[in-house]
This record gives sequence, C-alpha cells and structure tokens, in this order.
Amino acid sequence: MDHHTAAGHSREEGSKPNDNGDNSIPIGNDGELVERMAGHMAGIMRELNLDLADPNFVETPERVAKMYLEMFHGLREGAQPKVTTFPNEGDYHHMVIEKEIPFYSMCAHHFVPFYGHAHIAYIPGETIVGLSKLPRILEFYAKRPQRQERLTEQVAEFLWDTLEPQGVMVVIEARHLCVEMRGVKKSGALTTTSALRGCFADRKVREEFLALLARKTAW
Repeated sequence: MDHHTAAGHSREEGSKPNDNGDNSIPIGNDGELVERMAGHMAGIMRELNLDLADPNFVETPERVAKMYLEMFHGLREGAQPKVTTFPNEGDYHHMVIEKEIPFYSMCAHHFVPFYGHAHIAYIPGETIVGLSKLPRILEFYAKRPQRQERLTEQVAEFLWDTLEPQGVMVVIEARHLCVEMRGVKKSGALTTTSALRGCFADRKVREEFLALLARKTAW
C-alpha cells in the first residue's frame, strides 16, 4: 500500500519555521517532570489490572516517562538545531541530495512508532548548508508526536525559509506500526509522502530528483 502527497509553495505563502512556540517543554526540573509522568503511567497500568509489585513492572512507569522525554526531544525548549549556512562561493546551482536518511517518530494518533527513510534535495541560491544539518533538521521534527504528512512539510518549509534556495523537495517513506499492529494489521504497508517548493514544481526537475533516488550506489 503506497500513498503519495505533494505540495508546492511560493516563498511568500510559506509559514516561518518555529521552535515549538509556547508548546515547548521547559529546560530543567526533569526529575519532577519524570515523577509526574511516571505517576500517570502507573495509573494506566493499574487500570489494566497490572500488578505494580511485579518485579518486571516496578520501574516501568519511570522507564516509560524517561523514554517519552527522549522520543519527544524535539519538543524541548531550545531543541531546534542551529543551522550554519555558508556563501555559495563556487556558484553551485545544481541539485544537492541526501538520501536514505533513517528516522524514527511517534504517531500522533496512537503514540506508537513509525519509521523509515527520508530523501532531501535542494538547489542552492546564494547559500549552502553543511550536509550534517539535514539529518538534524529531520530529527528535530521527528522527535515529537507526529504525522508523516506534517513531518514532510515541516522539513521542506524549514529549508525553504532558512536557505532561500531555488527549490526544495523532501520525500519520506515509512512503515507505521499503528497500521501493522492494530486496526487493519497490514504488515509491510509503506506510506510515501512528498513536499516540494520552488523550482521542483517543474516536472523535469522532479524527474531528475526521482531518477537520482532510484539509482543504486555500490559501496
């Protein structure tokens, strides 16, 4: 099963990328936060008639609380990566692609994982960015309760706004455990989403990107 969505925007239409606004988890007091979250988790376990005195469950509420803080790190205050750009001194105006970037996120609807790979491309304008920043941007938006469609758009919009390139395109392919473990229970179903900006609205530019994605590299 494969779903595909695409979107293109002029720079004026795009919204500014943000660092979670008023929804950030404040820095500090993690001990108190873990304690509160663990208390809620313990309540859920009691509702499931689980014996919290069982050695396997004694520390589970605290483990789950700490896990959520790690999995949702993108919500932490100040978590947005600092993106250093450089002048495009070589006047390079062709495609830059970083593909097969692995990621994990959590479904906003069921709080179970979805995971896969992202492929990110941009055509520089006056600035370029260090390649390590592309996975960091992806991780920032993935480390939160998320929808794949929104994740794809957020990464594209961040790059479009920050780099002011000629164009950006992001393709994400992922498996969703909310589809595989529950509901329709379709193991192996793959969802593909895409978002594009600028010159990637041109069919020839998109086709070049997709052709380069399909090319296998032997290492």
